Parts: sequence; C-alpha cells; structure tokens
Amino acid sequence: MYFKLYFRYGTMNASKSANLLMIAHNYETQGKKVLILKPEIDTRSSNKVSSRVGIERDADLLINKSTSLLDLNLHEIHCILVDESQFLSPKHIDELRTLTKSTPVICYGLKTDYRTKLFPGSQRLLELADSIEEIKTICVVCNKKSIINAKFQVQNDEKNIIIDGSELPDIGAEEKYQSMCWWCWSIYS
Repeated sequence: MYFKLYFRYGTMNASKSANLLMIAHNYETQGKKVLILKPEIDTRSSNKVSSRVGIERDADLLINKSTSLLDLNLHEIHCILVDESQFLSPKHIDELRTLTKSTPVICYGLKTDYRTKLFPGSQRLLELADSIEEIKTICVVCNKKSIINAKFQVQNDEKNIIIDGSELPDIGAEEKYQSMCWWCWSIYS
C-alpha cells in the first residue's frame, strides 16, 4: 500500500503552520504519532513550528543540506508533516516522495518568492505531489485573493516593493513581506 504526498501552499499569513499544527493535533487525539519536520534555514522560531495565532510546538527534526530523510525511523509514525517546505532541496522532496511507501507526507509552504519565481522545493512538490491544495488568504490592500508574497523595503518612512534581487532566501515575516493580489502588487511595484 502506498500513501500520498500532499503539497498545501499559500502566501504569507494563509495559516499554513496553524493548519499543520491542527492536523498534528487531530492525529494525536486519535493516539497516532506524527513526525514534524522543518528546514534548519527557518530561523524565525529556532526549532519550533509556530503560527501567528500563538500556537507552536517543537519540530522533531531540523533538515539541513546533509540530512538524509531516508534514514528516518518511521516505525509507528502515522504521518509526516513538513513546515516551510519551499526551503527544502529537490533531493529532500524526492526523499519525501520515497517515504510515502510507508506513511503519508503533508508539506506546507510558499509556492513562489517575492520575485514571483517558484522556490526549488515548491517546484519539485508541484511536479511530484499526488494532491496540491491552495490555502487561500486575501490581499492586504483590496481583499481579493492573494497570490504574491510582496517584499518591502522601508526608506524614509515609505514602503517600497522590491521585485528584483537575490534568489537566496531572506527569512522574515510582516516586517518584510505582505500578501497581495497580482493587480495591487503590479500597481505598487
């Protein structure tokens, strides 16, 4: 029996981490064990998966470049939950795909960066996932559906949208990023 690889994506503030934590809670109230993973590069809350609504818990494993997910002991694990999956390498996504031989894997993350380019981990998830679901949120300007993670730079008390720059991850939250629809992003950028 094989299980599915899920990719649940959304822009900033779409409640991805809160959704992951609720899924973990649901499994555990049924007496089932989950394994929670996140990339080590996400330094906003050290080893925790945390939501802006105030719920958090420790990740079971922080993934770095040298981590082999194929070495995980999945005995009695009923589900693998991955936060910030956009920061994983395509190799790690391939390994998660392999782990679905024994357990379902649910990945949460952003689809694109502030330049509207796919993250490598997200691209690989879009290529391999059995189920792809959007977690929707609204534009901070007009209340239409958000699809852009707009990055801001503050200069002289004025916010300016950055549309070009490095592809290297720039970890941040509301102080740097806001969710916007394409129209508002294109008007303000």
